[in-house]
Amino acid sequence: MLIIPAIDIKDGKCVRLLQGDPDKETVYSGNPVEMARRFEDEGASLIHVVDLDGAFQGTPVNTDIIASMTEALKIPVEIGGGIRTEESAKIYMDLGIKRIIVGTLIFHGSFKNLIDKFGNIFIAGIDAKNSLVATHGWKKVSAVKSIDIIKDIFAAGIHEVIYTDISTDGMLSGPNIEALQDILREIKGIELIASGGISSMSDIERLSRLEKEGLKGCIIGKAIYDGRIDLPEAISNFG
Repeated sequence: MLIIPAIDIKDGKCVRLLQGDPDKETVYSGNPVEMARRFEDEGASLIHVVDLDGAFQGTPVNTDIIASMTEALKIPVEIGGGIRTEESAKIYMDLGIKRIIVGTLIFHGSFKNLIDKFGNIFIAGIDAKNSLVATHGWKKVSAVKSIDIIKDIFAAGIHEVIYTDISTDGMLSGPNIEALQDILREIKGIELIASGGISSMSDIERLSRLEKEGLKGCIIGKAIYDGRIDLPEAISNFG
């Protein structure tokens, strides 16, 4: 199972938000590139990066930092946040990034054309609150059930999905196992990555039991920064 450390960038810093609220921010580092290097040194094979400013403004913002990160690392990064047009996606393609996370863009008519043009470069990022899809940097909650949109995405040809439970994100309350099981049960063949609420090695152990059902990995943020999870140990035990 992939153990994926997360770096959220806001105002040029590495931060974590409580349930996605920009007013509930903790700064963990003034240098996201150095943080990425640390994670690479500790054994990460992939780093999850979110341009929070981009997510809130609707267009990529911290591209210079992300470019520096990709140059500094031997391992790949996946990037999300503010990628809502073909032009935005191409910014990251030009940086050589092969894993681009799209969320709000899924609801645009141009999305199918992007899949046809660029194939497996896209990963779907589905953020849900009370099982309903949230968009636009989590500021809007739609009437669309997350399971329904994931089925549509899977049918369209995107088989890898990052599922974030907003109600648990940054809360260290444990992942929403039930929601993950429902997705894995309903959509056979999906490559699901869990995000939100992972707070301990026991949480990772619980998630690892879903690997045989299709869970590909999990994204961990606050618990690493707060020292609740030792990244090298997690990778050694479950990676």
